[in-house]
Amino acid sequence: MLRKVHLIAPRSHVSQEMRETKQRHRGMVFWLTGLSGAGKSTLAHGAEALLFAENYNVVVFDGDAIRGGLCRDLGFSPEDRRENNRRIAEIAKLFVRAGTICLCAFISPAEEFRRMAREIVGPESFREIFVDCSAKECERRDVKGFYSKARRGEISGYTGVSSGYEPPTQPDCAIHTEGVAVEDSVRQLFHYIKAHTNR
Repeated sequence: MLRKVHLIAPRSHVSQEMRETKQRHRGMVFWLTGLSGAGKSTLAHGAEALLFAENYNVVVFDGDAIRGGLCRDLGFSPEDRRENNRRIAEIAKLFVRAGTICLCAFISPAEEFRRMAREIVGPESFREIFVDCSAKECERRDVKGFYSKARRGEISGYTGVSSGYEPPTQPDCAIHTEGVAVEDSVRQLFHYIKAHTNR
């Protein structure tokens, strides 16, 4: 006769607080939103390098990497964009629980998408960063020519041309990248992150 075995769901013996205490910083999500070409990924990777040099546990998620793997089955319809943002937020939440600083660089054009991401991660662990740059300047920076292709109708649903972008009305932080040296914008983000994650 087989004996009944009661399985206990495994639980980590290492809490988020324990990880954060050991590494001396909090796990948090810094969600960089803005038009294509505004400088989101540039700022995220620049700040990542500075934080890593000071022994912070940090990771960058950006559109190209996510669209090439985790979300390669999604298109650019409003529904797919929403699902793209939902998946990113769920992954980032797991990293935060592991005490990691997550720099998420995504257009995330709708206020609804960013609000959903904040709710998933948790308001106490989420900061919205508006990377502010005019559409004209973003288009000037576009070395791949996506804006031009969108204006010729070769790309549909392109944010800033044939699809709208809702800039944050009350971002936690705004970084203006137009007419500002990249190094200065990166430093601004770096200091903002440190101020909100140090224990």
